[in-house]
Amino acid sequence: MILFRKFRVLILMVFLIACSMHIMIDLLPKLERRVSSACSCSHTPSEEPQNWAKHRAKPGSESGWPNKHTLRILQDFSNEPNSNLSSHSLEKISVGGKAEAVRRVEQSKTGDDKRHATRDTTVSKNAAVKGSRLSALFEHPLYTRPLPPLTDEDTLFNVNTDIRFDPKAAENQEWHEEGKEGDFAPTGEMSSDTYPNWLRFHIGINRYELYSRHNPVIDAMLKDLVTQRITSVAMKSGGTQLKLIMTFQNYGQALFKPMKILDFRRVPPVAGRLVNMTKEIRDMTRDKKLWRTFFISPANNICFYGECSYYCSTEHALCGKPDQIEGSLAAFLPDLTLAKRRTWRNPWRRSYHKRKKAEWEVDPDYCEEVKQTPPYDSGSRLLDIMDMTIFDFLMGNMDRHHYETFEKFGNETFIIHLDNGRGFGKHSHDELSILVPLSQCCRVKKSTHLRLQLLAKEEYKLSALMAESVQTDTLSPILIRPHLEAMDRRLRLVLQVLADCIEKEGHTNVVEDDMGTEGMDMGTVPQR
Repeated sequence: MILFRKFRVLILMVFLIACSMHIMIDLLPKLERRVSSACSCSHTPSEEPQNWAKHRAKPGSESGWPNKHTLRILQDFSNEPNSNLSSHSLEKISVGGKAEAVRRVEQSKTGDDKRHATRDTTVSKNAAVKGSRLSALFEHPLYTRPLPPLTDEDTLFNVNTDIRFDPKAAENQEWHEEGKEGDFAPTGEMSSDTYPNWLRFHIGINRYELYSRHNPVIDAMLKDLVTQRITSVAMKSGGTQLKLIMTFQNYGQALFKPMKILDFRRVPPVAGRLVNMTKEIRDMTRDKKLWRTFFISPANNICFYGECSYYCSTEHALCGKPDQIEGSLAAFLPDLTLAKRRTWRNPWRRSYHKRKKAEWEVDPDYCEEVKQTPPYDSGSRLLDIMDMTIFDFLMGNMDRHHYETFEKFGNETFIIHLDNGRGFGKHSHDELSILVPLSQCCRVKKSTHLRLQLLAKEEYKLSALMAESVQTDTLSPILIRPHLEAMDRRLRLVLQVLADCIEKEGHTNVVEDDMGTEGMDMGTVPQR
């Protein structure tokens, strides 16, 4: 009986605590309205966060859209130390603590200035050095090898210059009405040399690469990704994290994710961009499911979380400062209706299970089985997997469960390296299991082996080349020094694995000659 009474008292206490929490949550909006202190963010809001719902609310047919009463003021989960500092929290701290909080707010306001200053310093330091490491690298014989002559069967699209591109046939017919003065608004058909950069990028794809080494279209397209006006936004289905499809004024599209050194050229071009969440995402989307997830944090920041299979909730919300957010924009590949792609399961895919291991994790001779399985039993596909393995290990990407190829080129083509979002996570940890395909198969292309040895030399140091290659990005610096140093360390580990393979099986059995007599003129780059 006593235990029963204690249990009832416990239940009553839990009920009272729950009621108190609900009362406190209901009072939060009133407390927020009473506060008039500045937002703890580094940017000036494009418009008042409290009023943005009023501009969207419309009567009649759009009554299904959320109104201002449905906006929630929730905790800011952006992982910024100062983003959780709400304005009303300043009232509850001491004078000394308030001064410290104000100092932190002021520091956050100068964050962008410091970032740009760091980038300018990096640029000037590189300018002070005679010449460019990247330019010297691309002049090396290993990086000037020509492609074989291209036939119609080797190009993804056969372009007829007599056929003209008609922008009016594009999907978004409202674009012409929405255009502003100075926007790209063609009034007639265009010849192939005046196609938009994204289309010229698609036309240049061939059996051997997504784009050529020195294609000026790529630089122009990267600029488009940063500067083109966004005309519509939609969520991309699938995946564990939120991804947005953004369409630009020139009909190009890119994949937005919030937050070329080996000469592979198998990754779609990517650029960083500072996006206005209010004007360029919320106001541009027609996706009600996405729109409903926008809210204002206690720090007066605009946040949203979208819909996906795992990391799309208030606990993983994406928050701006106050409505500006950094992200990457990856250029779209040609539409699947025009250029079909085939998806392949990576033979060394992880089990993603706590107790059950994948076959390659328990069988040291697993590669022998793979070698007897199409398409790895002939051609260069197995060697391409080794290239991909090295690529993933250098950036610490453990999530390569599938890869794709263009269907037109059959099995004799390169692997497209899509979805590299898990890269550059822990710079202090080298995940050696990523290298298992290389250590089990002990196979590598001669061109790849020579380039790896070249990048280990001081004059072509991988970390310095990577730092130089990304310093012109809008969001530079992209990688902190520890990540750059980790790439040098991991490169040495790759070369050590290959050295062990060569010692065990012999050079000719490990290094596959993909260069012919051309490779004899280049010699062997000594390891350091």
